[in-house]
Amino acid sequence: MHPNAALIDRFYAAFAARDAAGMAACYHPDVVFTDPAFGELRGAQARAMWAMLVERGKDLDVTWSDVHADDATGRAHWEARYTFSASGRRVHNRIDAEFAFRDGLIARHADRFGFWPWARQALGPAGLLLGWTPMLRNKVRATARAGLEKYMASKDR
Repeated sequence: MHPNAALIDRFYAAFAARDAAGMAACYHPDVVFTDPAFGELRGAQARAMWAMLVERGKDLDVTWSDVHADDATGRAHWEARYTFSASGRRVHNRIDAEFAFRDGLIARHADRFGFWPWARQALGPAGLLLGWTPMLRNKVRATARAGLEKYMASKDR
């Protein structure tokens, strides 16, 4: 197994074990993370996002597969099953991840998933009707970012 594929495996194994410190250890200090829910996060923001998700995801179940990597880039498929706290609805999200590496660590991490299918599960009828609109996507992103900022502020004390 290529060392970068092993790094991706370690990242998801830590995620499945709800080990935010283990996940953070796989990230370069200047990591850039992107996904449809949070947008772009850099460095400490990205590490804090994972810490928040593993801390709050009481019934979070993570699986991963199709890990491939070379010296520069990698990819994986992963799935998360959890209860979305804002609605109490069960979600099964299917995500494709792309990675870039620097200094033996993950320097870029981009998660891609269908926002509308996610919104239908997480938000119910509102997600079904409005999940395709930029308005709902922007509202979800603003709420997610505000939650992350509040989480980070609570940890700075």
